[in-house]
Amino acid sequence: MTADSKTCKRRRKPNWTQEQLLLPVQLLHENKDRIQSRDNLQNQSHTFINLKIIMTSSAAGIYGNFGQANYSAAKLGLLGLSNTLAIEGQKYNIHCNTIAPTAGSRLTETVMAEYVAPLVLWLCHDACPENGGLFEVGAGWIGKLRWERSLGRIVRQKNESMTPEAVRDAWSEICDFTDASRPSSIQESLQTLVEVLSRVEDERGIRANPTGATAGTNPSSAVGQTLPEMSFSYTHMNCILYALGVGMSTREPDHLKFLYEGHEDFSCLPTFGVIPALSAMTGLGSVPDLNIDFTRLLHGEQYLEMFRALPTSGTLTSRGSVADVLDKGSGMVILLDVHTYSEGELVCYNQFSVFIVGAGGFGGKRTSQKAVVTAAPPDRAPDAVIVDQTSRDQVTLNTLTAPLFTSLGFKSPILHGLCSFGFAARHVLKQYAANDVSRFKSIKVRFVKPVYPGQSLQTEMWKEANRIHIQCKVKETGDVVLSGAYIDLHTDASVSGGSPQTGGLQSDLVFAEIGRRIRDAGQELVKKVNAVFGWEISRDGRTVREWTMDLKTGGGSLRSGASKADVIFTVSDEDFMEVVKGKLNPQKAFFSGKLKVRGNIMLSQKLEAVLKDYAKL
Repeated sequence: MTADSKTCKRRRKPNWTQEQLLLPVQLLHENKDRIQSRDNLQNQSHTFINLKIIMTSSAAGIYGNFGQANYSAAKLGLLGLSNTLAIEGQKYNIHCNTIAPTAGSRLTETVMAEYVAPLVLWLCHDACPENGGLFEVGAGWIGKLRWERSLGRIVRQKNESMTPEAVRDAWSEICDFTDASRPSSIQESLQTLVEVLSRVEDERGIRANPTGATAGTNPSSAVGQTLPEMSFSYTHMNCILYALGVGMSTREPDHLKFLYEGHEDFSCLPTFGVIPALSAMTGLGSVPDLNIDFTRLLHGEQYLEMFRALPTSGTLTSRGSVADVLDKGSGMVILLDVHTYSEGELVCYNQFSVFIVGAGGFGGKRTSQKAVVTAAPPDRAPDAVIVDQTSRDQVTLNTLTAPLFTSLGFKSPILHGLCSFGFAARHVLKQYAANDVSRFKSIKVRFVKPVYPGQSLQTEMWKEANRIHIQCKVKETGDVVLSGAYIDLHTDASVSGGSPQTGGLQSDLVFAEIGRRIRDAGQELVKKVNAVFGWEISRDGRTVREWTMDLKTGGGSLRSGASKADVIFTVSDEDFMEVVKGKLNPQKAFFSGKLKVRGNIMLSQKLEAVLKDYAKL
């Protein structure tokens, strides 16, 4: 054998180490305890609470890397294992996610640990709902990865063979990621193949377009779009008509406070808060890429939260935005957030969940963390039950104040779900709050079935602390019409019908001091700052107060409500006060996500001239 041949032979012999030869076994060995624990779980009847598993993959496993074949295979194998554990463990409340940190070295390993640990801690936190996610992390940056698939092209015809020439000719379309879909499960992946088989069998063309989305559109791009601002003017008569529309009657003495404007405690029912927000829904028709057919719109769920008692007359302004768009296959779900204001003060917040029949199949996600969720009632007999018979004229009365929804598609007029919504809410208000509207905080319902005029509505109630779980049925048939519903009450009358307030925010005191300082030295501050700052103060994850600090025009001003600003800060009332008290560093608040900034972030440095010892933002 020549030297050259020996060299060739040595080159053909892989230079495997013992560790590399054992890599195929490494996955099973490293995850033996996890797999055994999973098998044991299947034999247990109880449910674990927020058990979190984090797998560590790498960029080499995701993208591949020269000279790291076995390592890459092992790391990608961890991702597949993690995804499967996420699916199998979900019913046991086990969440499994994968991180892919930037590779460390002796110079960077301590820095990398510092940047990776916060992500791991959040993914392990009880409040984190993430499951089956893949995240790249490094240098203080975190990004989530997902699969994306082109629409592709069918390259065969019925009763004809598939050829490589057909693949060649369609290659540009096969690789075209315009309007790409994002399958997140095997079921979603197979859905396209099932459609392909159907299209080939029916000879309905060769392009695998989504079933519901209009060609060239992407409904998911509508997320974040704001709708035209809507104004709603009303008098005490509208409040009275609404009360009659949800079943109130002068025959009941305790109903008079909602039906007679001369009553010493004349009030507007809290659920009237959905009425001014309804008009914002019509703005969905103007949002690009949604292409809504309103004749196919169904009202799926509704959430309403009150921040102060509704005035019995006046003009309210509603600002809507598309919170999320979900693909349910057979249809599209739109989450519409609407904030309603009275003279700049936030009065109420609505989240409409509407289902557009036949508009699904565009490759969007199926769930959203932005949705206010329903809650099942306790597994026991209800604590209280109230039954009310609807009148034959209930539909007519109700549509006088809520005309947007009709009975199209039904053999006779029906009560819209918001009517049942109003019935159930006033039942709870009577049973547990003595009709005190200041006790009402929020309501969430899912609409299940229609109600026909003349049928009786039976509201079943379960009290658990300040939450009243409710289920509404048609007494005559037993059909559930409202499910997963609940109403949260204030312990005390913390929402007043008098001066506007939002349940006593601590930050109000700080902004009052800022307003005083601007009045005293506004012109000097305008010269130093020359900027407009916006503030969005949140509570329980919802924006409840907005401020505009104008240090650009005139002598400066501070006013309640949102206006055009150079930079906008979003922070919770609690975290705002932590910063004010010096317990929370503003920079750490920003990097941890507690403080969010939009616009010209550099202008935030000028705030020190305004806030001084009261805040260090």
